[in-house]
Amino acid sequence: MSHHSTVKILDLCQVGPPHASLPSTTFSLTFFDLPWLHCRPAKRIFFYDFPHPTHHFLQTTLPILKHSLSLSLQHFFPFAGNLIIPPQPHHHVPYIRYLPGDSVSFTVSESTADFNLLISDSPQDVRNWHPLVPTLPSPRTDDDDTRVIPLMAIQVTILPCYGLSICAAFSHVAADGKSLHHFMKYWASVCKANWDLTPLEGSLSLPIHDRDRVKDPKGLKLVYLRESMKFEGFVRDVYTNKVRATFVLSHERVEKVKKWISLKCASSYASGTPHVSTFVVTCSLVWVCMVKSEQSNVNCVAKGCDELCYLVFVADCRDSPEFSLTSTYFGNCLASLIPAVKRGEIVGENGIVVAANAIGRKVRDFKSDALGGAETLMSDFRELGKPGKSVLVVAGSPRLGVYETDFGWGKPKKSEAVHLDSSGSISLSDCRDKDSRIEFGLALERIQMTNFVNILEQELNNIVARE
Repeated sequence: MSHHSTVKILDLCQVGPPHASLPSTTFSLTFFDLPWLHCRPAKRIFFYDFPHPTHHFLQTTLPILKHSLSLSLQHFFPFAGNLIIPPQPHHHVPYIRYLPGDSVSFTVSESTADFNLLISDSPQDVRNWHPLVPTLPSPRTDDDDTRVIPLMAIQVTILPCYGLSICAAFSHVAADGKSLHHFMKYWASVCKANWDLTPLEGSLSLPIHDRDRVKDPKGLKLVYLRESMKFEGFVRDVYTNKVRATFVLSHERVEKVKKWISLKCASSYASGTPHVSTFVVTCSLVWVCMVKSEQSNVNCVAKGCDELCYLVFVADCRDSPEFSLTSTYFGNCLASLIPAVKRGEIVGENGIVVAANAIGRKVRDFKSDALGGAETLMSDFRELGKPGKSVLVVAGSPRLGVYETDFGWGKPKKSEAVHLDSSGSISLSDCRDKDSRIEFGLALERIQMTNFVNILEQELNNIVARE
């Protein structure tokens, strides 16, 4: 927050499914869940216009928010439950457990921060949002040494007469982004309808919790369970002098880059044009600009032209032939894809084309074999987590439709993955403005952010000039 803003806690409570609405339930983790077992919580924030004073929010809006959350948790109850890690996790697979009375930590706060600054796309201190983000309750250890770990916390912050924010912190082991946003949109729809579900019948899809439908033909569950005990994730909490910014790419710019990449690939690669989507174009552009911004003050020889630079992104497996799961399957159902390009190539004249070809090739391979290379995923992650590796992680997707999350106050003014400020990630999403194609957010040290902005504009201008 700015030096002159304050945040005051107005209420700290628990919200769970309606009383006696659910029996005790357990879910075994699938091999899709296990790679996320020891990762830090993911955090997604939404900002909304709300031109009302605090007392109006507390008296009229808050009761509806809480009750609609309770009704939503009746269907998305794993978020109210806990991750259970047995005393010997090498021999007993961790699982998710919901018991009647389990609930989500729910914090209500009031902030004097500048709402317009918080929702600005321009670079701002990453710490501005931190007081708006909930902290998951601490794990506890039972008498038999079983660890019980909460899976979600929510914080709603009112910025009187300007806006409010809703932020969910959750354990990725419980659900992927698709499941999280399914929950958020369901909650938002119930809130907007003021608890009256009758008009919503048939339009609100319910989550499917059938974990038995996730087949494991390669025996990955035991492999991942063993390997997960050695993996601590990529996250490093370093916030000093970091700023976050959001960038929006218009339809026109995306189409020009697509056309240019397709033409260059057709003439440069015998295998022909790779999969050139908006996702591939954006990731290629950002990856190149990020690597170039890292070494603005260090020449390629010093960094090592043959050093590999890695991009990590995920693909939804729900509709892959190997699984054929419903789109409303609740949990994790993601394959991790990791293209690698030599630094000398990615910072070269055709770096964007090389990056697009590498990403497109991984997408093409995924479509023919969703689990290709999955056996070495955890050891690959461990290798990428070593100091000095150039790794860019992509979070989110424009297909998640984050700007469709309407609680009754209209579209979000802004939505972002908060955790990217400590994880070395970028986040992708759809745009609030329908005239634009895609937006991405990232957090960098101030000097590198300035370099990144200049390099991005230069790359886009160069592509237009080469058309």
